Amino acid sequence: MKSRRLALAITLAAATAVAVPQVADANIIAHDYPVPSTGCSATTSPVPPGQTYNLALSTNGGYRDYIIHMPSTYVPGHKKPLVLTYHGRKGDGYDIETYSQFDTLDAIAVYPVGLPGEDGERAWQSAPYAAAGVDDVLFTMDLLDDLQAHMCVDPARIYAVGKSNGGGFVALLACRLPARIAAFGIVAGAFYPDTGGGCGPTAPAVPLIDFHGTQDSIIHYDGDTNNHGQALPAIMDWAQTWANRSGCATTPTETSIYSQVVSVTWNSCQPHKEVQHYRILDGGHTWPKTPATNSGPGHVNTQISATTTIWSFLTAHTTTI
Repeated sequence: MKSRRLALAITLAAATAVAVPQVADANIIAHDYPVPSTGCSATTSPVPPGQTYNLALSTNGGYRDYIIHMPSTYVPGHKKPLVLTYHGRKGDGYDIETYSQFDTLDAIAVYPVGLPGEDGERAWQSAPYAAAGVDDVLFTMDLLDDLQAHMCVDPARIYAVGKSNGGGFVALLACRLPARIAAFGIVAGAFYPDTGGGCGPTAPAVPLIDFHGTQDSIIHYDGDTNNHGQALPAIMDWAQTWANRSGCATTPTETSIYSQVVSVTWNSCQPHKEVQHYRILDGGHTWPKTPATNSGPGHVNTQISATTTIWSFLTAHTTTI
């Protein structure tokens, strides 16, 4: 199924070279603030609604792949939200498309593909095993510019979600693109020191939702002093750092909403800059309530849907254009 889908994608890329250029428009400048979507003036959809395709664009001197699913409800000229979803190390975009099920949302779902790093495994900027010198933040900005130039994307409703190394990269995007991306979601995030790049004393306040299992064998809930030669923070310490950036209370409120799910919230945050954490008791390095089997090692919690919960949180936030 995957190879057939890819074959269709190659055909589409060739057939729609005018509608979806493989090279980003050089006249579109990347900004860390909402950019109007000129693609809303198009009278046709650049890719068939209700289907998934693999496309590419030129960025930073090379071609980068991404997977895109247009919702069946897409109508030219009518704005749709867009969600960027970043796979973990060794992923290929198709894996997280399967287990996140963001294709079922009434949104343009885009799955960027990382470049091979250590051991030839795909990864994202900020991790010690990522390809050296790759600017995935620039790739993200170029990708958004290109998508908005050819599709009717709602610039106030652009969101970023990631798992594991992809979740760590989403934390970096929260530091670097806090005004262009309206809200951020993370599952089993790998928060290496460089994920805080761009976040300093004047770090941005952003709306952020996070899931992490207490039995995650890859990214330990209580931190890790020697993960690929770098220290990883305890998840609650990391979450409190973001809560502090949003001016939230220094002590969170914890509520058991299911037998294996604890909701952690902070009071007194800046308006629309909430931080929400879900502690998944006995949860592994997995995507809660996914019906797929490829989200990672360990126990998959079936009491709470990460997809539904994340989407509800994200769509409660918009940027101002």
